[in-house]
Amino acid sequence: MLKKLPNIIYLHSHDTGRYISPYGYKANTPNLQRFAEEGVVFRNCFNCNPTCSPSRACLLTGEYAHSNGMLGLAHRGFEMNDYSKHIVHTLRQHGYYSALLGVQHIISHGRESEIGYDEVIDRTKCNNGRNILDIAPLAKDFFEREHHQPFFLSVGCFETHRKFPEHDENNDPRWVRPPEVLPDTPDTRLDMAGFNTLLETYDTGVGMVLKALEASGLADNTMVIITTDHGIAFPDMKCSLTDHGLGVLLMMRGPGSFSGGKVVEGMVSHVDLFPTLCEYLGIDTPARLQGVSVMPLVDSDKTTVRDEVFAEVNAHAAYEPMRCVRTERFKYIRRLLEKHLTPVLPNCDAGISKSLWFEHGWDKMEKPREELYDLMFDPQERCNLANNPEMVEVLADMQKRLQRWMIETDDPALLTGRPQIPDSAWLDQIKSIDFGNAKRHPLTAEFKKENEIP
Repeated sequence: MLKKLPNIIYLHSHDTGRYISPYGYKANTPNLQRFAEEGVVFRNCFNCNPTCSPSRACLLTGEYAHSNGMLGLAHRGFEMNDYSKHIVHTLRQHGYYSALLGVQHIISHGRESEIGYDEVIDRTKCNNGRNILDIAPLAKDFFEREHHQPFFLSVGCFETHRKFPEHDENNDPRWVRPPEVLPDTPDTRLDMAGFNTLLETYDTGVGMVLKALEASGLADNTMVIITTDHGIAFPDMKCSLTDHGLGVLLMMRGPGSFSGGKVVEGMVSHVDLFPTLCEYLGIDTPARLQGVSVMPLVDSDKTTVRDEVFAEVNAHAAYEPMRCVRTERFKYIRRLLEKHLTPVLPNCDAGISKSLWFEHGWDKMEKPREELYDLMFDPQERCNLANNPEMVEVLADMQKRLQRWMIETDDPALLTGRPQIPDSAWLDQIKSIDFGNAKRHPLTAEFKKENEIP
């Protein structure tokens, strides 16, 4: 049992996946590495939706995107169906003060006060609240205040979202390796060198925040959660239901069992964080939560808490509804559109690697409605086994798991075959090939019909 309720810091980045040194990648992230060696690292954490706003909403509400209502991006007209589901409202009932610093991405800019934080720290004081090096000094100011109650502080930054800077001398593209899903070429190496350079900035900012926390004397009674929303912004990663899009870093350090550099291998989901904090703090867990506590993985010898994780995509820049289930061995993905089975290009951020794939015909490569992968022998998810006669039983089992989840969570896609998008949304055409400047369309009847939106 904790002697007193700890402070909680939720430190979250954009588009980082697991591409940091604690997860085995060649990245100059000494502050994140030091944190990992002091805390607990979850090697197999997955988001619930590999797009920016839905991913964060799932983590903060403990509900999947189709349950909390965040089906797309907050700056494109999407929002949660009830902001009182946010974890700060539960924590307030137990004496917590809450503050928002920097990026949040679950409601449109200017409406942050509607989330329910006790304080929204003025973004104009930190260059409009996007970059970690500007945000870190304001975190220091917050720590140095006199605190009369435990606090929940959300610290969000724009790194490592594109656009990437030019690479620095520590990231010479001659010696960089791109993600395994991409070919090893001068273009992809240059692209990854830019990502690694921005990643160094993120790591420096994390170090500043953690150093300020230590200097304030609050570190010993503070739970720090470091995570990101989804995979990195490269083709077939961000906005993809492969592990390249779903796999995210999750590291936690705090009083009790969250120390010592422990590595947890069992699968966990972002949706599990809310119930985990409830059990960790010894407070009642809201009945509506759809995740499970991972505390048994941390403070006991238990190696698993779930047999499967689930995820979905509804809309990012464009409409692309999909569902998936992943077990330790297999991955099953179902696309809900009946046509438009080539890549939805607006849902991949513009960059060097996207341009390379496009030049070689990526936009014409048809995708199947159903995909099944054996992750033991095909971790890159390239050999689709859905039509393999030897995998009939496995396919049926994975289909059954997904159907059960959709029924249990009352997925609206069960009724129409595809999720309905609110009229307030603005989306790009599915077939758009514009690289970064596609026109956003209101959801007129004609647009809906062309893009298969019910």
